[in-house]
Amino acid sequence: MRKTPFFSPFEQKIIFVAKSKTSKSTPKSSFRWLFLGLGLTSLAILSATAGAILAVSLSSTPLRQAKLSPEQEAVFGQKETISYSNLQIPQLSRSVNILVLGTKVLTSDVTNAPEKEQDLGYHALVNSFEGLTDTMLLLRFDPQEGKLNVLSLPRDTQAYIEGHGLRKINEANSYGGPALAAETVSNLLDGVAIDRYVRINVQGIEKLVDALGGVTVYVPRDMKYNDFSQHLYINLKAGKQRLNGEKAIQFLRFRYDEYGDIGRVQRQQTLMRAIIEQALKPQTLLRIPDILKVTQAHLDTNLTLEELVALAGFAAQTKRSDVQMLMLPGEFNGDGRQGVSYWLPNLEKIQNLAAQYFNQGYRTENLKEPAQLNIAVQDSIDNPEAAQVMVNYLKKAGYPNVYLSRNTLEPLKETRIIIQKGDDTGAAELRAAVGIGEVLVESTGNISSDFTIQLGQDWPEKAATLSENTNNY
Repeated sequence: MRKTPFFSPFEQKIIFVAKSKTSKSTPKSSFRWLFLGLGLTSLAILSATAGAILAVSLSSTPLRQAKLSPEQEAVFGQKETISYSNLQIPQLSRSVNILVLGTKVLTSDVTNAPEKEQDLGYHALVNSFEGLTDTMLLLRFDPQEGKLNVLSLPRDTQAYIEGHGLRKINEANSYGGPALAAETVSNLLDGVAIDRYVRINVQGIEKLVDALGGVTVYVPRDMKYNDFSQHLYINLKAGKQRLNGEKAIQFLRFRYDEYGDIGRVQRQQTLMRAIIEQALKPQTLLRIPDILKVTQAHLDTNLTLEELVALAGFAAQTKRSDVQMLMLPGEFNGDGRQGVSYWLPNLEKIQNLAAQYFNQGYRTENLKEPAQLNIAVQDSIDNPEAAQVMVNYLKKAGYPNVYLSRNTLEPLKETRIIIQKGDDTGAAELRAAVGIGEVLVESTGNISSDFTIQLGQDWPEKAATLSENTNNY
């Protein structure tokens, strides 16, 4: 006798929607055919989502691997995060803050590594989450504002870890797992609440990128480094290219440039934007079951499956300009050659950032006049004369602290105005003064600037016009 499969209430809702869509009569007009096509696409995505649910588990938290005590559970928000649309599809009902921890655990870091990995003769990667975090991100999905905010926390950030004192923030996970890491981050960010966590190890990122079919990234310079003790061999050539999982990990783990850990943060943001753009393509959404299947062993999260679907739905509707990528305000305590090197957090700027992007506390009035802004100009099109026109033009427009910045940028079609430190005070006025350009909140520009203008192919024509109209530019 054939057994009837069991479906959770959420799966039943998806199946009901699918049956409802397929039972409708065939439209006759061309407009109805268009709507039918859109409906079938939606149905395919719904079916893929249902398949993902069945492929993973019927558990409400199918990707959870850590066992937290009641006290640790209480660290994370307990309020409901989703509601259901008319089609009974989960959607976000409020803003959600999610701590993402990326780990790299070696056999030398743990005492319970599998015997076959211990006998390899080098420090091999272990499929574990119990270790130092290489990557720390705080994501805020904000349905009210329609924005996705991503805050990068450098691994060398000095922070107070309960029971351990002032340490590097990447140690929190190794001492107390996701709960202690969340507590540490919340305290550092003026009390920002952490609702959920996601832990993923290096192997999981590699498998995720491969499952996505690779990602397109601009590698800013040749990257070559060998660490024989870990069998880590990095060999990337400069230029725009498609990276598979192995190459993406090389791009992430390389840190031997002038910015050290901050350079890694910038590459993390570059790779993350590429992953987001690739993951939200319609053809990728249809492959959700396969992606979950190959990555689930390397994921640990307290997100429910319904919440994952709601988050994916929200992200799919978010415009590129509404994905805001920030970095924790701070500065180096030295060159790292003597003693422990830290990224020292700037508490006043953190307070402003928490208020502006995470709705926590209040923002102190710190409005900068144009004369106070530091503006870096980066030339992506190898046109020094046009770049100098920008510098001269802005200085005459009332921005005295403008300077050319050395860079290795991807050649851009459209000029970008990067809000480097997340403070958008004066961004609208600067965009109006420049007259062209896409405004993005990112930390991928000059780290000392308030704004970084990355010149694209649209600038020389405007620069030529300025030169014709004013003899002194």
